[in-house]
Amino acid sequence: MRYNSEPEWREAAQKRVVLFAMSGLGKTHISNLLRDSGDWFHYSIDYRIGTRYMGEYIADNAKREAMKNPFLRELLMTDSIYIGSNISFENLTPVSAYLGKPGDPDLNGLEIEEYRRRQAQFERAERQALLDTEYFIQRAGDLYDYPHFVCDTGGSICEWVDPDDPADPILSALDKQALMVWIRGTDGHTDELVRRFDAAPKPMAYQPQFLTQAWDSYLLETGKAPSKVDPDAFIRWTYAKALAHRQPLYEAMARNWGVTVDASDMATVRDAADFTSVIGAALGHLSSRN
Repeated sequence: MRYNSEPEWREAAQKRVVLFAMSGLGKTHISNLLRDSGDWFHYSIDYRIGTRYMGEYIADNAKREAMKNPFLRELLMTDSIYIGSNISFENLTPVSAYLGKPGDPDLNGLEIEEYRRRQAQFERAERQALLDTEYFIQRAGDLYDYPHFVCDTGGSICEWVDPDDPADPILSALDKQALMVWIRGTDGHTDELVRRFDAAPKPMAYQPQFLTQAWDSYLLETGKAPSKVDPDAFIRWTYAKALAHRQPLYEAMARNWGVTVDASDMATVRDAADFTSVIGAALGHLSSRN
């Protein structure tokens, strides 16, 4: 790890962290809070994905829909209008909308092969965005003179790494640059995330093997034809299984590559000084166990 003790962390002139956790446990909130302090650069993996690596896919998909409308088609063909996504750190809807959900096309579902194609695009994009962390650390210091850096990862980081492999290309690259910090939720947090998701299901990214198993199991259990699957019903059915699938991966990432901070402790953070203290305490606990 980059910081091996609480004193080393507290005294570091350059503090660099990578936050990872289930979506909804405060990664972006904490990152925004640190950025607002004035000394921290906030690197959002999802924002990088949506602008650098999938921006063209997203825009082209919107244009494809617009081309179905004769009025908009004429304007597009004469370069009279511009279509693009208005993505921001707080609004990642364009990425989610492009990923979509598999199922009945009459319910805005995608054919499963198209859905898999978009999932593969997202996987490539997220892998590269994570590997871009080193570049952004250098950029934050050289260009903007930020002393500190926080990488705000997406919930699907665990889908593309092997936390038990000491040579994993993504985790080893991140480990050289920053301290990996897992924000650990409780069963209560999980229940709330499931409730929230059930009320407003959103697209997700999955390991190809997990997606195939989930899709095949859902079809078998419901007896639905692929073209008759309710996209929201499938995503809801899969969500809790995805959280259970991800939990041991997060645990292994923290055990082998970083430190753990309970979500309840992270929720007490109000400023950069609080954040320094919470991370310091986590490093102190780790040192005492070792």
